[in-house]
Amino acid sequence: MNTDTASGEWADSREWPAARRTGRRFAAWCAGLLFAGVSVVVGCRVADSDGVTPVPQLLAFLPWLLVPTGAALLLTLLARWWTGAVWGVALLGLLAWFIEPYGKSGEPAGPPVAELRVLTSNVEFGQGTGALVSAVRREKPDIVFVQECEYTCAAALRRDLAADYPHRQAVEGGGSEGSVILSAFPLEAAPGVRGTMGMPGAVADVRGHAVRLQLAHPMPPLPDQVGLWREELDALRDAAAEDRGAPTVLAGDFNASQDHAAFRRILDTGLRDAARLAGEDRTPSWPARTLPVFGAQIDHVLVSQDFAAHRARFLDLADTDHRALVVDLTLHVADG
Repeated sequence: MNTDTASGEWADSREWPAARRTGRRFAAWCAGLLFAGVSVVVGCRVADSDGVTPVPQLLAFLPWLLVPTGAALLLTLLARWWTGAVWGVALLGLLAWFIEPYGKSGEPAGPPVAELRVLTSNVEFGQGTGALVSAVRREKPDIVFVQECEYTCAAALRRDLAADYPHRQAVEGGGSEGSVILSAFPLEAAPGVRGTMGMPGAVADVRGHAVRLQLAHPMPPLPDQVGLWREELDALRDAAAEDRGAPTVLAGDFNASQDHAAFRRILDTGLRDAARLAGEDRTPSWPARTLPVFGAQIDHVLVSQDFAAHRARFLDLADTDHRALVVDLTLHVADG
């Protein structure tokens, strides 16, 4: 036997186990890094906190953290890292638990007194106004909440929809600051919520019953504006809690999902997410252009317990990065 050949085979036989050990260590390190990142986000969810950047941004996409967690779990199996496998299974269990809808549900008390359809849409600096007008004419909602409706958008809505929606309450502004509530029902002005972007309020006379309307459009949780985002969501929560006995519709672009603690505190006032009531609690509404399937539901119609929600639909509109949301509601009024 050739001595050089034998020694080469012996060296190769030693290198293969070493390479496998190196590969397993690398897989374990990668899995550990993925688990650590997901654990920070899930830990904040467990603690009922939105944390600091980048946690609030990642919380919006919490269901999709199943993907890196699942990938990391496969790596732990390849690495034969059994402690990591337990870690991954625990994270998957927590994610599955938190993906369940948050908030109360149930049927309202009292007989039905009115049917109404509500539509909310962020038209992205007015760019989607034309598509919104077409959707409104097609869907025929009774009340329309429009965010990022700057001056040309406001003028177009007044020109094209005034005949069917003679009542309006608005905060005029350029860019993302303008917002409008349009209504087929008579409106009375209400204080609204102060914020960086317009959040008007009103009281609608829905077949003889007063219904509080409040448009929502807090600042998004940009890395340097998480504190402001939280403050404006808290202001919406305070507005929702002011008169819990009145039928209320709070709708718009909340820049938050049910996985954000600041949004859940709004639901804790007794409001219910109409999309959740209609079985559409995880349908993405943003971003509508880039990765709509992997998006987040940040556009909501929240209603008090006086309402039943029968149907919720998310509409794709041209020239805006948000889907519009249309919900069919029934107002109930308790006897006595």
